[in-house]
Amino acid sequence: MADGAQLPASSNNPPAPGNGGRTSGEKSDERIPLSIESEQAVLGAILFDNEVFYKVSAYLQTEHFYDQIHALVYDACRTLIEQGRLASPVTVDAHLSISDGYRDAGGRQYLERMAASVPATSSAHDYARVVFDLAVYRGLMHIGGDIIDRARRAALDDAPDEQLQDAERQLYELAEKGHYGKGFKTFRSALIEAVDVADAALKRGGGLSGIATGLEDLDNMMGGLHPSDLIILAGRPSMGKTSLAVNVAVNVARARLRAIAEGRESEDETGGVVGFFSLEMSADQIAMRILSEMSEVPSNEIRRGTIDEAQFERIYHRARELDTLPFHIDDTGGLSIAQVAARARRLKRQKGLDLIVVDYLQLLSGSTRKGDSRVQEITEISVGLKALAKELHVPVLALSQLSRGVEARDDKRPLLSDLRESGSIEQDADIVLFVYREEYYLRRSEPKSGEEEGAQISHAKWLERMEQARGIAEVIIAKQRHGPIGNVPLAFNENLTKFSNLDHQRYDSHRHD
Repeated sequence: MADGAQLPASSNNPPAPGNGGRTSGEKSDERIPLSIESEQAVLGAILFDNEVFYKVSAYLQTEHFYDQIHALVYDACRTLIEQGRLASPVTVDAHLSISDGYRDAGGRQYLERMAASVPATSSAHDYARVVFDLAVYRGLMHIGGDIIDRARRAALDDAPDEQLQDAERQLYELAEKGHYGKGFKTFRSALIEAVDVADAALKRGGGLSGIATGLEDLDNMMGGLHPSDLIILAGRPSMGKTSLAVNVAVNVARARLRAIAEGRESEDETGGVVGFFSLEMSADQIAMRILSEMSEVPSNEIRRGTIDEAQFERIYHRARELDTLPFHIDDTGGLSIAQVAARARRLKRQKGLDLIVVDYLQLLSGSTRKGDSRVQEITEISVGLKALAKELHVPVLALSQLSRGVEARDDKRPLLSDLRESGSIEQDADIVLFVYREEYYLRRSEPKSGEEEGAQISHAKWLERMEQARGIAEVIIAKQRHGPIGNVPLAFNENLTKFSNLDHQRYDSHRHD
């Protein structure tokens, strides 16, 4: 390490401890990024004023200290302070009296010298950042060494893709200050996070503590999309599940765009940056859907070129407005769950990430170990998506197919048992949503009209039912860990593939009839 990276402490700084400790001038450590003096300055400031701990503990962890004795002292301070007790040279000494190497390092006298030699507690944050940054450098060296070693002795069953994914995962964990080496979380910190969620909901007028879907009734039932949740959105073909996912994703990204334009980016939590993995549709097809919805020009007319100048002007202006939309599409086909995780980590690191959408789950692949069944592979995928939601602390909205068993029933509203490989998907999901449109099934069950009175009556009733069901969709909340289940009515414009809020009076009339 260059001399400039090792910050000097005050002239009366205590000597470094002997058991496992190092001094910054030792030749054996010339290549290792470390600053014993900065570690001593941080610990001395904490022992002098325990309030310093609360300022640095959000990012500084025990494992960031190079010297083993310093790590022991920091951990002892953490334990005492979190118990509501004073962390002083006397109490820490009592706490560490039987620890290996502590007495050899100087014991209580060493703690007292550190506390007495603090230049200024106001500088503790700066020293703590030095300790943290040098730990990151050492982490990079460790990961780099592992990469070189693993590549050098690569075996046939250790593919380059797996090595790249593992390296990226390690680098992401190192880059995430709040997650790197965090380990167990105290109940106190969990309580603080829970209160923060409640406070966020209160500030937004109640009812919403997660990212807003932009669909009012759905947000009221779910409270928005919550970080770390795996949300499964399932439906039979042509029900509109991809359209609904795109609508929600665009609403989230547009909310963030509005917040940026109005200077509210740091305050607004209803919108966010979206990462959309489209394993079925291409990026330009999704863009076409979005343009169609925003400009209110049917996408089939856009594709055929049967639009007039006024419609083209609307399309052009909407495209200009959406040019900076924080909406990122990856349309690579055949991705594995490991590749999705690696690309999501990269997006979060480079651009930020608040919502992941996967269209759709069954098109992902697992590790495909020999002898694995499809059920085992789907289990690996659903577990992996839930783990990714927790790791990145973002909601993951994953689309899923339903089995054909739905078509065999008179009532074609989906059930949890209709999920393909439902055991793993249902178990891992925090929320399961189904999209159902009665209009779709009614259209395919039109009775024959004839001269007979019975046929005419039957056809008239069908026409009446079709009119009542036209443009109405239901999102069925079949599972929700933290809220109620039930049906949410939405309006659906088939020409624009657009879901929107529905007039309740019309839906109630439709249900009663």
